Parts: sequence; structure tokens; C-alpha cells
Amino acid sequence: MTVVVGTAGHIDHGKTTLLRALTGIDADRLPEERRRGMTIEVGYAHLALADGDVLDFVDVPGHDRLVGNMLVGAGEIDAVLLVVAADDGPRAQTLEHLELLDALGLVHAVVAVTKADLVPAERARAVQDQVRALVARTTLAGAPILSVSATTGAGLEGLRAALAELRDRARRDGAGAPGPARLAVDRVFGVRGRGTVVTGTLRGGPLERNEPLRLEPGGSAVRPRELQVRGIAVQRGGPGGRLAANLAGVDRTAVGRGNVLTADPAVVATDRLLVALRPSLRLDGTGPTHRAPLPGGTPVRLHLGTMQAAGVIRRGRRDVDGLPGGEFTAILRLEVPVAAASGDRFVLRRSSPAQPLAGGRILDPRPPTGVAWRHASGADVEALAKATSPAERAAARLALHGALPLHDPDVAALPPGAAVRAGGVVLVQALAAAAVGDARAAVEAAANEGVPLAELRVRVGRALRRRASLAPQVANDAAGTLLESAIAAGQLARTGELVHRRDRAVGPAPAVLAAMDRLERALEVPAPPALLAAAHAAGCPPEGVHALESAGRIVRVDRDLAWSAAAFADLQATALRLAADRPLTPAALRDATGTSRKYVMALLEDLGRRGILTRTPAGHVPGPRVPRGKNLDGIH
Repeated sequence: MTVVVGTAGHIDHGKTTLLRALTGIDADRLPEERRRGMTIEVGYAHLALADGDVLDFVDVPGHDRLVGNMLVGAGEIDAVLLVVAADDGPRAQTLEHLELLDALGLVHAVVAVTKADLVPAERARAVQDQVRALVARTTLAGAPILSVSATTGAGLEGLRAALAELRDRARRDGAGAPGPARLAVDRVFGVRGRGTVVTGTLRGGPLERNEPLRLEPGGSAVRPRELQVRGIAVQRGGPGGRLAANLAGVDRTAVGRGNVLTADPAVVATDRLLVALRPSLRLDGTGPTHRAPLPGGTPVRLHLGTMQAAGVIRRGRRDVDGLPGGEFTAILRLEVPVAAASGDRFVLRRSSPAQPLAGGRILDPRPPTGVAWRHASGADVEALAKATSPAERAAARLALHGALPLHDPDVAALPPGAAVRAGGVVLVQALAAAAVGDARAAVEAAANEGVPLAELRVRVGRALRRRASLAPQVANDAAGTLLESAIAAGQLARTGELVHRRDRAVGPAPAVLAAMDRLERALEVPAPPALLAAAHAAGCPPEGVHALESAGRIVRVDRDLAWSAAAFADLQATALRLAADRPLTPAALRDATGTSRKYVMALLEDLGRRGILTRTPAGHVPGPRVPRGKNLDGIH
């Protein structure tokens, strides 16, 4: 997998010239850049190493007014080639670039002291010592430092060897690690007759032509109908390298720098992030080593991947200070949605006066809101910030939210016993146990009466929603699963639609049970009496009628019309047999059952509502929901 190296350094220190000498490629692709002799936009080059491997380079601007463009490239690199001119020494943008690279947490670098042919050897060594002292205060500490000349070629072979070692170190630490494909767009343009083309550095896994992707933010479905790597059309682009994709399914105006192409469910569009921040370094010697932690209300500019967005820091009682490495947590509210995933690193800058403020990493791209956030604690946030493995992170995030949807990427990483699956969500163990406990308390209070299952389901759903931000239907579905599990485990018992304790019998009194039997027999005919009159004659109270219906012993098709289950099954079978032969008319069904139009029309309407039959101009025919196991050709 290709390792991507970004240049960094002050304007006119020779970054682009050095890349041209190393690779033979002029990364200044714009006419204005060539005319002015400075890099304005991010440029790209690649170097074939002696072992046949290829390094991709991202050449970034060094001018102070173009630091935003510098971060577009720096956000997608694995390692750094820091360039300092021997005749000039470290300057303002050298320091600022080092501060930004430290904020991004980059650790692999090579330093090239350029223009060594213009100064005495003692001066080049003095600049090396200056740079070594600066780099030692950053995450790039220990980077090898070499003197080179892009003009004479002196030191270039040594630099190529150092870059090969840099690649090896980066790979050992996981650079280019496999995962879902993800391409942060840094350039967009149109090609006549071809449509929209985007370019970027491919991360994670390979990308195939015509592979279904999403464009985030927005979620638009797109596919790359053509791919190019270093100007050559390919069927498959490998991770880590520069890639151009000709997109189908998206208009040129709908995609821009900062968008992300991916099929990774972990990448989401969001304007609210839970983050861990580390104040950036101060290398200019004008103040403390690190800038002060950012208070709530601080306006910032986020640089994430190739995206820039204005935002504001929000801090509250759940936020944690004093984390390892001097980190502290905060909520970052943005003016526009960005494409983000847990673990993404970013930089925060102040717009005016322009200066780096902090580096950060995303703890949760969609932190809890509403009741779940109100119930969250600083300990929950701290556990997430300190998580060091996917399992720890998943468990901490579940504890923070209380519940996560089954499709959430973290669900697969949850350790055994950390969660309970219920409906379309997973619940933290404590919440599931508390909800079932609430149900048992309700059943206990009902004594011998029991609690209707539907009522208990709503009650448990409300208990879940008091801790986790769930839609009512989602909570009720989860509650239903929890109750079924509790009944299966013997914690609760169910009789008909009543839930009760296992050691207590519930249900109608013996006299009511006898009346229910009489009513069921009265309705076991093709043309039954009116339900209410039959119930009165049988001495069956309303709760007995409801119990018969809940138990499936009678089928009620109207307020005052019902059949016993056996009689209804016979009528349904007759209707299906006739409809399978030819379209069924009400008259044909009336004649076949020996009933009247009143019963026939009610029966046909009910069968139509349930999809057993479908009405056509010629009559009723078998519908899409014919009961399983019914072979229409074999009905007699």
C-alpha cells in the first residue's frame, strides 16, 4: 500500500524544486504558480524507489495566507518531508507548519535542509542543529535531518534512501492499514463529454470501477465509471495512492472539495462532534510551550481531511480535563455538515488573527442528544476518550448513548455481555435490566389481575426512552423483545394477552370460562347470530369476548359479527377454492355457503383487507397473502 508523504516548510525554501529533482515531476500545475514561482494549490508527484515501490507526494503551499490550502494536503498524509533552506533557516511558516503537523499527531518525518550549495558547510550544520531543536519539541522528534541541493543533486541519493526508511517506519505503525475505501475530494473539474471528475488520496481499501459509493455529506449514491492512477486508467485503485475518478450519478455543482466518497458506514454527515482536543504548540518563543485550553464559546475553523468549516467550541458539565497528553473534551458545533468518522484527526485554527489553536480527534461523530445526553456523565465521556481498542471504544460509546441501532459500526465490536439486542437496537445491559425490572414491578402491583401485554410494552418503552434517545416505535419494538425474553427466561409469565408472575394464575373466573365456551359454540355456524346478542344469551361478559378474540378462538370481522375460528377457517377455505377456479362473485360464495349477502360481503371485505383475496372487475381472485401451505390447485 502506498505511503503518502506531504511537504512542509516556508515559502521559497525549495519544496517544489526539491520534489522536481527527486521525481522529475513539476508539482506546480497551475500557470499562475509557474508565473509567480510559488505553490498556491496543493500539488502532487510520485517517486519510484529502488525496490520498485512508489511514494506519493503532496506538495503544499508555504505562504502564510495559504495555510488553509496547506492543511487540505496535510490532512491526508502519512508522513512528512520538512524542507528548510540552509541560507534562510527556520522561518515563520516553518514554525507554523510544525505546529500544525504536531496538532495532527503526525510522527514520521524526514527533514531536508535545502540549498546547501549556497552556504558554507558550517552554516548548513548550524541550520540542522536549529531544526533538530525545534523538531524535538514536536511529535516529529527524532526525524533524520539531511543536507541536500536540488540544483547540484548533492545529497539526493541519501534523501531517497531516507524516504524509503520513512516508508518502512510508517507502514510498521499502520500507515495504509486496510479498511473500507474512503477518498476525501481535493479537486473537482468537468471533462467535456465525460462529466464530473474528482481527485483525492485513497485511504483504507481498494476502489473498483462502478463500485456503489456514497457522497458525504448528503448521502448521494454515485459510482466511479472510470478510475485513473497517475494518469493511467485502471480497473482497481489501490489504497494510499492518488486517484482520479470520473463519477456517474452526480452533477458537477453537487460535489466539491471536502466531500468524501465512501461505502464505509462509519463515515457520517454531521454538524456536531464530540472531540478530544490538545492545545497546539507555540514554537515562536513568545509564550508558554502550549496555548491555553479553549474555553466554551471560542469560534474556530475546523480543518478535517480536505474540508474546512467554521464552528464554535461548547463545553459543559460532562466535559473532562486533564486527559493523557493534555487533552480535554468538548462539543464542536459546525455551521455546515462535514463527513466524519470516529478517530479522525483534525486541526482547529483561529481565523483572525490566523493561528493554530488545537489538534484533535473525533470521539463520536454523532454524540447523543436529548435525554441520552442529559443522562450522560463525565465518566462516560472520559471512558470513551481513554478507550484504546475497538471493543473498549464500542462499549464506552454504548454506555454514553444507552442504545445504538443495530446497523451502527460499533455494534460488531461490542464485547460479549456488554449489550442486549432488542428490536432494532442494542441496549446497555443496565438499561435493559432496569426496563425489565420496571415491568416486573408493574406485574407485581397488579397482583392476580396481570397486566395486558400491550400496556406493559408501552410502559417498558417509556422506561427505555427516559434514558436513551429512541423514537417511540423503536422503543416499543425493543420493549416487546425484552418482554418476550423475560417470559422465555421465566422471569414473567403470559396467559393470553395478560402478563403475570409465574406463581400466580390469572384469567377469567370458571363461570366466565364456561360462558366463553357457550359463545364459541354459538358462533360455530356459517350464519352466526349477532355477536352482542349471542354474548348476552351465553352470559359472556365483555372481558370474556375480548379473551376469546385475543386467544384466536373467535374471528371478529365487524363490531357485531364474528365466527368461531373453526367456522371462519372453513369459510375462508371455501372462498379460496372457488377463487382459484375462477373469479369469485358474492352470489357464488353465497350459494356455496348457504348464507346471505350480509355474511358474504363482510367475509369478502375481511379477506380483502388481509390480502387473502384481491378484488378485480370480474370478481375476487387469490391475493398476495394466501396462507402458507395452501396449494390452490389442491383445495377441495
